[in-house]
Amino acid sequence: MSEQKTPLLSVRDLKVDFGTRRHPFHAVKGVSFDIFPGETFGLVGESGSGKTTIGRAIIRIYETAGGEVVFKGQKINGKISKELDHEITRKIQMIFQDPMASLNERAKVDYIVSEGLYNSHKGISKEQRQEMVHQALLDVGLLPEFASRFPHEFSGGQRQRIGIARALIMQPEFIVADEPISALDVSIRAQVLNLLADLQQKRGLTYLFISHDLSVMRFICDRIAVIHKGLLMELADTETLFRHPLHAYTQALLSAVPVPSPDLKQEQPPLSYDESIHDYSVDPPVWCEIEPGHFVRGNQKELEAFREVLREKPE
Repeated sequence: MSEQKTPLLSVRDLKVDFGTRRHPFHAVKGVSFDIFPGETFGLVGESGSGKTTIGRAIIRIYETAGGEVVFKGQKINGKISKELDHEITRKIQMIFQDPMASLNERAKVDYIVSEGLYNSHKGISKEQRQEMVHQALLDVGLLPEFASRFPHEFSGGQRQRIGIARALIMQPEFIVADEPISALDVSIRAQVLNLLADLQQKRGLTYLFISHDLSVMRFICDRIAVIHKGLLMELADTETLFRHPLHAYTQALLSAVPVPSPDLKQEQPPLSYDESIHDYSVDPPVWCEIEPGHFVRGNQKELEAFREVLREKPE
């Protein structure tokens, strides 16, 4: 289905560096993927893998060291016109991980939610802006009266809903959700996930969902890309990735997913991934589409082993 569509966002050989020119740290080392309209694309990996860096590079918080980010056919990384910059600011929004740290503690909810409108909707009146704030709050399940309160008066789940309302009021097409539920209580997580799914259906939104929790990704994502040390290891439809993981790192991540019931025991201990056992000096790994829609990183020997696994898998 996805192959027949035009990507809403394309990332091609993306590189992001930190540090100095003499001593750069290569956080993202050449990542490529497409995100199609209306889908939820998951990016999963352990802490420090580069997944948040990719999200922030897409939204232009971080500068890119190489590659391209293309949104609706236009290159949006590097130097772009002011007009395109304003358009991207409106059409691409981000939901941050920590709902407390991402909200201005000294500002009322009314200003927090409407702040983006001051630059993007300069011609609207105060009454129109307030009406947009009230509607955004209603859309995320909060009362319009909450607009006069401060962030510290709300629970963690309510604060994250305020962050979602702040993104929604800009009427975006694409949202980067950077671990939006990891700082929330377990009882609240499902509510926020259901809210994001409902908003996607009603508004036709497209998500880049960043997380380290594969059990959550399985619930909400259409496709998942696995990242390790700034490189994609595997990318596939969600159910394909869970049923037939090919890369050893993907298998290690899946083996670490907790079993939800205390009555069920783990069949085997979690796997570990040690990349040092691979000698890639002679036969370096490449990013390859091993079957339609299923990409994996490996050298020629590994790719042949992956193909053998796919030939033997049950239909």
